[in-house]
Amino acid sequence: MIRVDNVTIGYGTTSFIKAVDNVSLELGSNEIVGIAGESGSGKSTLMRAIYGDFSTGLRIQSGTIEGQFTDPQTGAVTQAPSTDFRKLWWDQISYVPQGSMSVLNPLMKIEEQVIDGLPRRERQGSRSELRARIVKFLSGFGLGEHVLDVYPHQLSGGMRQRVLVAIAAFVNPRLILADEPTTALDVVVQKKILLMMVEIQRKLRNTLVLVSHDLGVHYQITDRLVIMYKGQVVETGPTTEIFANPQHDYTRNLIASLPRLHGQRATDRVGA
Repeated sequence: MIRVDNVTIGYGTTSFIKAVDNVSLELGSNEIVGIAGESGSGKSTLMRAIYGDFSTGLRIQSGTIEGQFTDPQTGAVTQAPSTDFRKLWWDQISYVPQGSMSVLNPLMKIEEQVIDGLPRRERQGSRSELRARIVKFLSGFGLGEHVLDVYPHQLSGGMRQRVLVAIAAFVNPRLILADEPTTALDVVVQKKILLMMVEIQRKLRNTLVLVSHDLGVHYQITDRLVIMYKGQVVETGPTTEIFANPQHDYTRNLIASLPRLHGQRATDRVGA
């Protein structure tokens, strides 16, 4: 689906600040891929480049990011470089950012923000018909109709994050990129959000890419894991294999830092 080939990515026009250094990876169909690493390792920069968001000085200095998407309804195949991915937003690629209060417009009710995130073709019919579709869809995320009639600050952090996930999943995109989607949520709400994202991926059979500095989160949800350190990919492979036999010192340190209970690692597989 997505091929990242020896990309070096950074910021700036007159001067270049490198954030991702010569990274290669592939994202296939129907899988959950985790990208892990400490703050500043290049995770979010790589995600933004894969999403095709070059609006704030982000640029690819060398290498390529290319995607191939098959429309599940028509069977039509679209091939494009990441610089053209903006045309595929919401239809084929969607993004779940971190920090719901910094993303949701505080001056707009939730209904307006859901509708604002939909492609034009999804807004056909009357307003009442569209609202009914949205209500039915949100119910699958544990969100009642009343959520549409309030402002973001009137919802809990967990409910706001569910709204963002729902917006991202509404048109059944083939690729969902989630950047620290459970940051600042308590562990109970965090697990609910993760379980919901697993259920969405299983239902849509699409690809979910999850960025998190928390290796425990990756153990719970991902099929395959990419470890980044200082802008580079230092290890990649099936998640359970990396936990069982990490090859890089940085990966070993990350795993060793996970909390343990009675000698066992305090993690379990969500949905297992």
